[in-house]
This record gives sequence, C-alpha cells and structure tokens, in this order.
Amino acid sequence: MDAKLRPVHEADIPVLEAGASTPEGLGDLQWFGFRTFHRMRERVAQDGCLGPDDGALVVESAGAIAGWVTWSKHAWGPEATSWNWTIGIILFPEFRGRGIGTAAQKELIEYLFAHTRVERIQASTDVRNLAEQRALEKAGFQQEGTLRRAQWRMGKWHDQVLYAVLREETGLDGML
Repeated sequence: MDAKLRPVHEADIPVLEAGASTPEGLGDLQWFGFRTFHRMRERVAQDGCLGPDDGALVVESAGAIAGWVTWSKHAWGPEATSWNWTIGIILFPEFRGRGIGTAAQKELIEYLFAHTRVERIQASTDVRNLAEQRALEKAGFQQEGTLRRAQWRMGKWHDQVLYAVLREETGLDGML
C-alpha cells in the first residue's frame, strides 16, 4: 500500500490540525477533546519533531497527508536503565481501511530499529478498535494482554490491548 513517512514541516501543521479538530476526524476511539497544535509548532521549530526521547513523522499516501505517527521513550527499571518505544498513529477517515496504517507502522518499526538500539516497540489500542488491532498484527506486533481501565476518554475509563514487537521478530536484528 502507498504509505510514506517523512519529517513534519511547518506547512503540514494546519492540515494535521484540521484533520484532528473534530470527533468525526479522529473517530470516537481517538477523540480526547479539542486541542491545539501549539506544541507541535514549537517542536517543528526546535528539532523537527525528532528528539532523542520522542518524535513524530507525517504519513503520506498518494502525495496527500494521511495522518501522522509518533513514538516516545518508555523507561523501565531502577534509574530507567531499560527502555522501549511506544508508538501511536492517527489516520484521517478517508485513508482508513486501505492498509496505509499497517504500511506506515511497518515503516516506523524499521526506522526505529535501524536508528536506535531499542529491542522492543510497543503500542496499545482500545479493545473495541478491531481495525487497529488487525493493522498492528499485520505490521508484526503480537498481543500481550489487556490494560484494564488504562485510558480516560469521553468521560469514562477504557481498556486497552497491549501489543509489542521485538527486534529479532522483524529480521532486523542484524542492524546493530
């Protein structure tokens, strides 16, 4: 499927903001209320949304902005000596159900394994988001369990399904 990741540019922000400014644009499983993209504007100016502990890339399909992917460091253990990436994706409605999310998440996995020493990448999604669960599985993630009452959205708590992929499961383990 036609999906390409690229850095976020200042000119992209109005498109991203417009696509994420309504419940219809994000869908009820991603709607957390109205928000601005002020922080993203700051990050684009500061480091292009490509920091050492988190980042974002635009998802393009057929030359159009389809959404964006994010990642952030999730530290474990005493003094946070162990860590993994947690990723997320937002796709606009007209790009859903076409394999673009799967392709974008595969590309993000390859990017993060190629450019960092991380061993594990994880993602979670609402238990009702069957489309994203299928996309994660097609991208190589394995379901690990349910995070009960892990997300506050739309005035109540929601369960999330946790997925992860290990470097060795992707065939990218020789990249170190």
